[in-house]
Amino acid sequence: MKAQMQAHLENIQMISNAMTLPHAMHSLSCRVVEELDLSQLLERLLQGKGQPNSLTQSEKLNLWERLKILSFTRMTLSVWATTMLTLYTKVQVNILGRHLYIDTARRFGISSTMESGDLVDKEDQQKFLGTVDFLSQHGMPALISDMEAATQEVLTGKQLSHFFNSTALHETIMQVLNIFMSRGSPHSWIKYMMPEDSLTSIIDDPASSDATEFEQLMMEARAVLLSAEFGCIFEVCVKMVMDAVVEQMGTKFTGGNIATGLPLARVLPQVAPICPLLLEEPSKNQFIKIINCIPEVEPFFTRLYANMPSAY
Repeated sequence: MKAQMQAHLENIQMISNAMTLPHAMHSLSCRVVEELDLSQLLERLLQGKGQPNSLTQSEKLNLWERLKILSFTRMTLSVWATTMLTLYTKVQVNILGRHLYIDTARRFGISSTMESGDLVDKEDQQKFLGTVDFLSQHGMPALISDMEAATQEVLTGKQLSHFFNSTALHETIMQVLNIFMSRGSPHSWIKYMMPEDSLTSIIDDPASSDATEFEQLMMEARAVLLSAEFGCIFEVCVKMVMDAVVEQMGTKFTGGNIATGLPLARVLPQVAPICPLLLEEPSKNQFIKIINCIPEVEPFFTRLYANMPSAY
């Protein structure tokens, strides 16, 4: 039984990496490009450079300030969302996989002939897995607004002439993420990930027998995301991703060294290109590979698969 459970667990991880997460990342990438498009700002700045009289000095400064805020908003949002989606899809498939495995084991014990049907209805399975799109389809406007507000708070007063080295860059991005995560009620960010209105009927009474199978699965996922252990795993993953982002940016600087410092105006052109790399599909995404290789991640999801959700 232990060997069968291990094999099923490994298969569940493959499903997450090969199907669920690629779909979620593609949807996220499309929305980020659509909602945080920098091309118009860059075109106007280039136009102003080629035609000096087409923009006033005040207009140029305003465009640069807007580019500064949107560039960092896009990068911090991409770091947060990539990390969260990678972990959330694992939460989903491990919860669902555990339900299906227990049901299969129960039926196998009852009869030598496997009966049809699952503990979790097929429609509820698909609906549960489909909530991975909630972020890109519904949560994005609030996520962008809140992340931009945090970015604005951190970057206000940081002039384009200020020197940024790798340490300052890392600290600035982490400061934005920390402000974003700490605003509102504890774990208020969960509103970007799942439709809380669908859980209203059972949040006040988790033991209610009226809860649908879909609601039960959602409540289990919600309990995991709200757990202290998940929070610790997420923080470790974000820190590792940020280390990799800063290192990646450092290799691309020309005409200077980010280790010793560059003016912020020269750092900005290197911020935008990192976002597509963060949002690449999983088989090519170096940051998702980093998350998957973090030592704390696999044991956490092994425990989630093996233990009752109430443990979280």
